[in-house]
Amino acid sequence: MSLPLANMPEICYPICMADDSLVTIPAGSLRAMERKVESFKTLVEISTIISSTLDLEELMSLVMEKAKGVMGAEACSILFYNRDLQKLEFEVAVCQEGDASNILKKKVLLDVGQGIAGWVAEHLEPLIIEDVKKDSRFFQGADKMTGFETRGLIAVPLIGRRGLIGVAEMVNPGRFDFDMEIFQLLCRQFAIAIENSLAHRESLQRERLRQELDIASALQRSFLPEFPTLSLGDLTVSAVNISAAKVGGDIYDFVTPVEGKLGVLIGDVSGKGVSAALYMAKASSDFRYISSRAESPAAVLDGLNTALSRYPRGMFLTAIYLIANSANGEVLISSAGHPPCIWITAEEVRVLSVASGPPLGIVPTGYEATPIALGRGERLILLTDGVFDARDRSGARLGFEQVVEFIRRHRGEEDIVPKLVDLVTDFSDGTERADDLTIVEVRRG
Repeated sequence: MSLPLANMPEICYPICMADDSLVTIPAGSLRAMERKVESFKTLVEISTIISSTLDLEELMSLVMEKAKGVMGAEACSILFYNRDLQKLEFEVAVCQEGDASNILKKKVLLDVGQGIAGWVAEHLEPLIIEDVKKDSRFFQGADKMTGFETRGLIAVPLIGRRGLIGVAEMVNPGRFDFDMEIFQLLCRQFAIAIENSLAHRESLQRERLRQELDIASALQRSFLPEFPTLSLGDLTVSAVNISAAKVGGDIYDFVTPVEGKLGVLIGDVSGKGVSAALYMAKASSDFRYISSRAESPAAVLDGLNTALSRYPRGMFLTAIYLIANSANGEVLISSAGHPPCIWITAEEVRVLSVASGPPLGIVPTGYEATPIALGRGERLILLTDGVFDARDRSGARLGFEQVVEFIRRHRGEEDIVPKLVDLVTDFSDGTERADDLTIVEVRRG
């Protein structure tokens, strides 16, 4: 005679203890212990995987493939929380259909609170749903896009030291009889590993960027004169160039377009950073080619304006180019929207007013040249706006007039350019330099 299953006595198994004594354990408890041991074994295996690599993609793929196999899931995924967008986006999706993975990563974004994953991200609690059709929170859009059918789902928040990282999902798992405590512990380990991998990735990216900036800086410096001082007859030109960052947008150059004449360029590219540095490098290259074929500073700016007009809109170059005759001190000056020169004589300091056209690279136009006669012992100071736009801790601007007044007070001193640099440095002490600083001095002995 058979007993109903509910009334059947539970089978017990004898277990030998360390002291050779026997204890009897019910079969159900034994199965639970075996599952617990299996879960701990899986935890150890995945912990080993987690500690084996700092590469984020490799880490996620290894862990998700292992978890997918243990859970007997048809698919699994990780959605990262994008703090800038405040949305969840698929970072990795492991399933048999490669197209489905690509669609999820490229097209599906979830708001926090949207769908099962969104709910988990919002409440920071795991969810086990054996039948998603009975759950109103389920987001059907992903299945419609991919053609994949989701029946059951396990979703667990990934929480790191800085808060929510994302949500891990097991889709259509073959079993739901697992230890949630163990699963959550695994996810916490995984979250920390992801944070470590992200930190490692960011460190590599910073190092790569630093190396690229070092290369860009070296290349940019190669477009400047090899030596910051050049003499030709009675004329001497010297320059100081200090970039606000690794790369900058200020430009200066010395050339000898014809025998006995000295050409001096100073300019400032709009914008900052790598794009300004690349534009500066191109402008420098074009200038050297054009200045070698023209004796008039106006013609050089005309040609440079035409060359730069072919490049992306939104960037331009303010510039002054002058050509000085070393025999008699005659100087021709052309300006393209650049701050004026400061002329230092024995009697006075003047702000030199010359005909100026628009910055280079904006509109087709023509430039004019203004003649002056530079006497012996006189100097011209050319500068970029990084000098007079310097700001102090309160945000106050140094100002062009203050620079001119400083030069008036020190006009008889030989080292006026280093003193100008000290003026800007002292004024902006305690603040980060916001713009490149370039000063060029043309002196007739």
